[in-house]
Amino acid sequence: MSYLAVALGGFVGALLRFEIGHFFSSFVQQSGFPWGTLIINLTGCFTLSLFLTLTLDFVSINPNLRLGVSTGFLGAYTTFSTFALESIQLLQQGQYWSFGIYIFSSVLLGIAMSAFGLFTARAIAEYRRNKFGEEEELSENATGR
Repeated sequence: MSYLAVALGGFVGALLRFEIGHFFSSFVQQSGFPWGTLIINLTGCFTLSLFLTLTLDFVSINPNLRLGVSTGFLGAYTTFSTFALESIQLLQQGQYWSFGIYIFSSVLLGIAMSAFGLFTARAIAEYRRNKFGEEEELSENATGR
């Protein structure tokens, strides 16, 4: 069942990445900057951190669903290899300023978006506890954290 979850998640994630890349292709052609990949990877960093924090620390879900979303969907949605290739292409084209901005924004903003996802998940859990008086529900994988 875990293979099916990863495959289905990967199918949807790859399609979404393709669509977002297609949407930003005209911006890339006009500016020479890989906007699509940057946005895909930054939103993927945020979403993965948010999702895993919520589902490992606060909400119990089926492990196959967690695997399908995190490894399948987000694994296919984000792309480090495209980031690396586009970085080299910027260097080959002599776009050194764009290269520096792309590397900086991808790495540092990616880490920042992951932290933002983590803090957002914790804020959601805290809000629910305060508003609804819910006790923190930990999944079996989160015990001992």
